[in-house]
Amino acid sequence: MTTFSTVRRVLRDRSAGLCLATTVVSGFGSSALWLASGVWVKDITGSDGLAALCVFALWAPTLAGPALGALADRVRRRPLMITMNLALAALLLPLTTVGSPARLWLLFAVLFLYGAADAVHDAAESALVGAAVDPELLGAFNGLRMTAREGMKLLAPLAGAGLYTAYGGPAVALLDAATFVLAAALGALLRVREERPDGHEPPHITQGVRHVWSHPTLRPLVMAAGTTMLLAALNGATVYAVVDRLGRAPAYAGVLYAAQGAGSVVIGVGAGPLLARFGAHRFAAAGIALTALAVAARVVPSAPVALAAGAVAGIGLPCALIAAFTAVQRETPEDLLGRASAATNTLVFAPNVLGLALGAALVETADLRLLLPLYALPLLLTAVLLAQCPDSASRTAARSPSDANPA
Repeated sequence: MTTFSTVRRVLRDRSAGLCLATTVVSGFGSSALWLASGVWVKDITGSDGLAALCVFALWAPTLAGPALGALADRVRRRPLMITMNLALAALLLPLTTVGSPARLWLLFAVLFLYGAADAVHDAAESALVGAAVDPELLGAFNGLRMTAREGMKLLAPLAGAGLYTAYGGPAVALLDAATFVLAAALGALLRVREERPDGHEPPHITQGVRHVWSHPTLRPLVMAAGTTMLLAALNGATVYAVVDRLGRAPAYAGVLYAAQGAGSVVIGVGAGPLLARFGAHRFAAAGIALTALAVAARVVPSAPVALAAGAVAGIGLPCALIAAFTAVQRETPEDLLGRASAATNTLVFAPNVLGLALGAALVETADLRLLLPLYALPLLLTAVLLAQCPDSASRTAARSPSDANPA
């Protein structure tokens, strides 16, 4: 099956198309607020440290992912997603009153609650997608969802920055609230049959972690994705040092991020057929190997090489994420999908928080020519080990006969 025919099949699927539209709409508002919140705090306080805390406030609830994800297995997912979207819209309204350091606590409180609600929403969405989308299309859908998210990261921050410059932070908060209302309306259009969960016995919070950790297919994929995110975060902490070594202004980091985002958009479109052809483990391993190559290449003090490395990293890094989350959706019973998805989010993205903090300390004390190869070697080793893991039988079951001759 060719890349374009796979994309057409996903877009023609009503449920998949609505889920993608929801991702685009809510992702636009979230990306705009992500950038504007840091600039907002910087303008109010003049503190770089407080501005950086905005990202931490959004990420911190990920550590409680298994507990938050249990809610997605306690109730039906579509009504939960609609409720969470409307709750997020209401949550953002108090930000219109933030305009001085005395009200800054409100911004951080809203961002923290935003991150917690988003963790519940992501778990419910992943579980709903696993039930609503044809298993043959899951890999392609997750790739296109990655494309949509990365595309929003290229466009939305510019729109958010422009709106913030013209009208201030409250205007960006209202924009984000409006996108959540629209996302709730799109979710209401979804047609998916969901059994009412058994409410007599509360779901065990740790069951999602135990399922992922004990599953012979999921554990190596999730471990590899978490390791990759840790090392990618360590590498990401060197971006301004790389820019400085190139003799460019700090704003040039935005160009490198754009190159990476463009690479992620490309791999997202082709992920479905590639995942079907090579299987989850080899697809993820190839992406991790490309990421290792990109990290090592940043040693070269050349702007064209740095841009190429960014694009290659953008192609490679999402492969591990797409493979891991698609496998979780395919290999997990429906009544456990919320907890398993939330556990996977925590196991994959919590190392990212650690990597950002550790990388910021290491880049101040060691030379890039030492750090970047040290980050690339474990990535390459992870790719080699993952490539040796066999794929489960579900890979064959999820393919159609036309997959025998992919593009």
